[in-house]
Amino acid sequence: MGAISDTGTANSAAPVVTRFAPSPTGFLHLGGARTALFNWLFAKANGGKFLLRIEDTDRVRSTQPAIDAILDGMRWLGLDWDGDAVMQFAGAERHAQVAHEMVANGHAYRCYLTNEEIAAMRAEAQAAKKPLRIRSPWRDRPASDAPDLPHVVRLRAPQEGAVTIEDRVQGSVTVRNEEIDDLVLLRSDGTPTYMLAVVVDDHDMGVTHVIRGDDHLNNAFRQLPIYRAMGWPEPLYAHIPLIHGPDGAKLSKRHGAVGIEAYRDEMGILPEAFDNYLLRLGWGHGDDEIISREQAIEWFDLSGVGKSPSRFDLKKLENLNGHYIREADDARLAELAAARLGHDLPTGGLDLLTRAMPVLKPRAANLNELAEGSNFLFSQRPLAMDDAAASLLQGEASAILVNAHAELDALDKWDTEALEGAVRRVAEARGVKLGQVAQPLRAALTGRKTSPGIFDVLDLLGRDESLGRIADRMAS
Repeated sequence: MGAISDTGTANSAAPVVTRFAPSPTGFLHLGGARTALFNWLFAKANGGKFLLRIEDTDRVRSTQPAIDAILDGMRWLGLDWDGDAVMQFAGAERHAQVAHEMVANGHAYRCYLTNEEIAAMRAEAQAAKKPLRIRSPWRDRPASDAPDLPHVVRLRAPQEGAVTIEDRVQGSVTVRNEEIDDLVLLRSDGTPTYMLAVVVDDHDMGVTHVIRGDDHLNNAFRQLPIYRAMGWPEPLYAHIPLIHGPDGAKLSKRHGAVGIEAYRDEMGILPEAFDNYLLRLGWGHGDDEIISREQAIEWFDLSGVGKSPSRFDLKKLENLNGHYIREADDARLAELAAARLGHDLPTGGLDLLTRAMPVLKPRAANLNELAEGSNFLFSQRPLAMDDAAASLLQGEASAILVNAHAELDALDKWDTEALEGAVRRVAEARGVKLGQVAQPLRAALTGRKTSPGIFDVLDLLGRDESLGRIADRMAS
């Protein structure tokens, strides 16, 4: 059969349908999230549908917590799917039905090879330093020879010629049919294998484009004979290079967090920043780095996916996250930061936190830093001092605080303009630079050496709280 066109499918009139099909044997990882994003964007960019299938056929390793985590991660990333999520195991009867049809039409056969015979074939292949290719003697035996014994159902794969896939990312890829073995479609207990289930589900779901990691490229050549045996339209394939760590090795747990819940919960990454970063891992649109969801839908095409593995860079993700924090709505950020404070907010605390966001968010690269930077707003008097702050309260600091307290207490208005004027007058009266007044004030007001601008701190804390905190340190 001829190669698939790189501009359409065997049924070119069909609307675009993509799918993301994770196995719930673990949480949603970085590579899976990127695959889901690319499928979602391609469907949206082409006015098509994006479907979700949970491939839970591994009944031992599939878990409900993993399923819940995948669904939760998809929702966090804003990757909504069309219709209900399909559970692959629920279709086992349908999968088996197709295998039986293939036996009936001669494209599959019952194989009675024993485990011992397969082990001998494997040992022979290893001795010859060749990959194992199952060549079953039952492939061409007449059905009348079939004994009443346990058996599997195998695909009768073509053994001559070659298959070419016009992959939308990898280009033209050809594999000779002699390299494809007769894969198992049904196990000896009658349950379908992954290879069969994937093809049947993709066909039944109307999937037109299979976009997945390039570690599945070989699977495409093993799955195509099933499509052809059933006379089904073949999908268009796009196999995306894997994500590598900074050292160039395949991304793994040793490179740090690989489950997206860690980026969300532990690192404080915003979903829009994570989406943008995933998009740029292996896909590009000119020199654009900051790409909104709307722009991504408009621009996304498989031609923008590179052929080389991309490298994960945590620093780039953090820098991107800082950008999105600065752009984010203040009320939303206040809610997210409040959840990380470790304590309940006092009455009016959320309003105060929202009002503080314009001066807090330029200093934060993640939600953890945002929450940490806002802690001074809710600290109880007398404030605990870190070592750096305590060092700022030595020497002349106490006298400076006395002067500042008096000048601030005399103010009629409590806004940043009036507060700046008062602090400047203290500096001028003492013949010192503004920073020599601001630093002990910062320590007294926040318990830290660093904070937002001192006039913003005074304004946010208000007259009574500010004067109280300064008074606490005037004689210390």
